Amino acid sequence: MNGYKVLIGLEMHCEISETNTKVFSSAANSYSSTPNSNIRPVDMAFPGTLPVVNKEAIKKALMASIILNCKQPEYIYFERKNYYYPDLPKGFQITQETKPAPVGIYGSLTYECGDELKTVRINNIHLEEDAASTDHYATCSTIDYNRAGVPLLELVTYPDFHSANEAVAFLETMRSIYQYAGISEADSKKGQIRCDVNVSIMDENLDETKEENWGTKVEIKNVNSFGGVRDAINYEIERQIELKESGEYDSMEQQTRRFDEETGTTIYMRSKVDAIDYKYFIEPNIPKFKLSSDWLESIKKSIPALAPERKEKYINEYGISNYDATILVKEKNVADYYEETIKLGSNPKSASNWITSIILGYLNKCEMTIDELFFTPKMLVDLIKMVEDGKISSKQSKEVFYKCLDDKKEPSVIVEDLGIKQIGGEDEILKIVTEVLDEQPNAIETYKQGRTNIVDFLVGQVMKKTRGQANPAMTRNMMISEIEKR
Repeated sequence: MNGYKVLIGLEMHCEISETNTKVFSSAANSYSSTPNSNIRPVDMAFPGTLPVVNKEAIKKALMASIILNCKQPEYIYFERKNYYYPDLPKGFQITQETKPAPVGIYGSLTYECGDELKTVRINNIHLEEDAASTDHYATCSTIDYNRAGVPLLELVTYPDFHSANEAVAFLETMRSIYQYAGISEADSKKGQIRCDVNVSIMDENLDETKEENWGTKVEIKNVNSFGGVRDAINYEIERQIELKESGEYDSMEQQTRRFDEETGTTIYMRSKVDAIDYKYFIEPNIPKFKLSSDWLESIKKSIPALAPERKEKYINEYGISNYDATILVKEKNVADYYEETIKLGSNPKSASNWITSIILGYLNKCEMTIDELFFTPKMLVDLIKMVEDGKISSKQSKEVFYKCLDDKKEPSVIVEDLGIKQIGGEDEILKIVTEVLDEQPNAIETYKQGRTNIVDFLVGQVMKKTRGQANPAMTRNMMISEIEKR
């Protein structure tokens, strides 16, 4: 890249959504659009309130640690990270630092980026409580404490990414892991994923394993979408290269910036010459507790099949192409929908073709998730079976699909409503084939002169007369047979 190498590190924050309550209080851990409806005195830091650890949140955090090949600690500790901000009622955050060790340290993850396999080193993953959310307006700011105390996983990587594509591919892989493992919905629309991005550049001929060769790190805070991460990185790379080319890079201070989605640029917030002293100390109200090897082993065994395992199964057992399998496993709810159709007896390839093309195309157009789709796996199985049994044609099945969605009715009901039923009886089709050939005597001569593609025209005439209800394969075979008899 113009003689430069890019070093990118990520700090990914993901809320654990798959627990009933928050990490240290009994308030519901569920998304709500009504502000301040999921709160308890602990979340508001009322005097005399004490935190109680949510065991399920610990379990989910350890599961993520195991998947990332991290080392788990002997004891679980929590610490206080002291700083004041309006959305942090206590004036400190209960979190985990590296000493004593958090739920996971020094791991690694191999992920796909395009057609390549890449590996990133994990510095640590730790469990903490989320802060409340603040909205700023022209004349006031409002605080919603629903988010305060929600269990939050922070994942910190080494600067092992060298492009925006690599960083986004990793984030998509992590979102997939969180969803498949039942750790989080990982829905950025609900604010469950946020990311801090660290970017620096260095001369490409220098050794990146030596930290003294690294450039000045710029941190971009709280990017809320993967598209935003991509744009922020690409903008920052170009900005830093321009500074390098102009000779201003060496005097640039370490700094924190924010990403402006409207302009697609990063904007200076503050310098970050020294690390902030958060005055960490052990949280006195939460005693340390030992992790038993039996519990860790049971957590390891409870990890379900993740996307790579499902993808391998689809390719090897179902005969699905690598491309289609990749599409099917990208979102867990899509993979679940696909597997449900298989359980209900669908042909795996037919179901894959429908989901990857027709259904996902519809969802993308309507900006919906497959969970919001009226058309269930059972309906898809029924529709595919109608085509396989010759009751309706492939073309008609698409018409039925869209009509099902419009009218909110079952496929069999739509077929009856539309009066469409494929003609599959030989006698019925033969009668119409004979009629078409009688009307097109020149076509028979054309065929016998070697221009066999005339059959397509003749089949089209049959389909026109039957309003698309004749079985196309049967019609074609019968047409050729009848022509050759004449």
